[in-house]
Amino acid sequence: MFVIIGYVVVCGMVFGGYALAGGHLGALWQPLEVMMIFGGAFGAFIVGNDSKAIKATVKSLPTLFKGSKYNKQLYLDLLALLFEILTKIRKDGLMSIEKDIEDPESSALFGKYPTILHDHHLVEFIADYLRLMVSGNMDAFQVENLMDNELETHHMEGHVPAHCIAKLGDGLPAFGIVAAVMGVVHTMENVALPPAELGILIAHALVGTFLGILLAYGFVGPLSGLLEQKLEESSKSFQTVKVVLLASLNGYAPPIAVEFGRKVLYSTERPGFTELEEHVKQAKSK
Repeated sequence: MFVIIGYVVVCGMVFGGYALAGGHLGALWQPLEVMMIFGGAFGAFIVGNDSKAIKATVKSLPTLFKGSKYNKQLYLDLLALLFEILTKIRKDGLMSIEKDIEDPESSALFGKYPTILHDHHLVEFIADYLRLMVSGNMDAFQVENLMDNELETHHMEGHVPAHCIAKLGDGLPAFGIVAAVMGVVHTMENVALPPAELGILIAHALVGTFLGILLAYGFVGPLSGLLEQKLEESSKSFQTVKVVLLASLNGYAPPIAVEFGRKVLYSTERPGFTELEEHVKQAKSK
């Protein structure tokens, strides 16, 4: 939603200012130059990326127009779920959660928290490390090292679309210059025309430079930064799980382990201690 609002503001300020200064908006309508700029940039995008990067970028585009799902409610559910899992382990032993982690979709424990259950990657991350805790004799240091490696891989994969879009945005001003040069060449081919007509052709050529810069810094470039922010948000949920499970492996009681995870969260999404305690009580009573 904010992406659309931002685009409206960019267009309103740029084109509105131009119109208020006495400019004719019709002169900026140059579909052939737009074709050259976007077509050239898209071709370069295909040349510079393999199929995996292209698919990842295309898949990430719809998420740019959606709000963030990583809000306080999601983290309340995540911490409450981890608390219930660790409490069950403490009371009944590690083997008591075996069915829950083998099939989270059918688990009554996970079923209490649909916001978490809908995040396939997060559920898989939780289940995988609980499975290691159940089936292996790995110590906290080994688990932490493995988690760090997986989180690094997740971050690198998530960075690919942002990097591709940033490169695409960086190339748009250059293709705008290409379109402008092509327009100048066309103008020079018609140098015998009257000055008034030559002025129109030169104006059309200069629109290419304008569009390339506007599209780069007003439309495409900001998307790269937004993807980076969304990547950091998604990484924070994994980091929260990591801190809680490691605290449990080091012998801390479930309330203390969950408190470790709460402290990791950004202040904008971090629930209060009492707020989390009340939420856990409500969830357990379901």
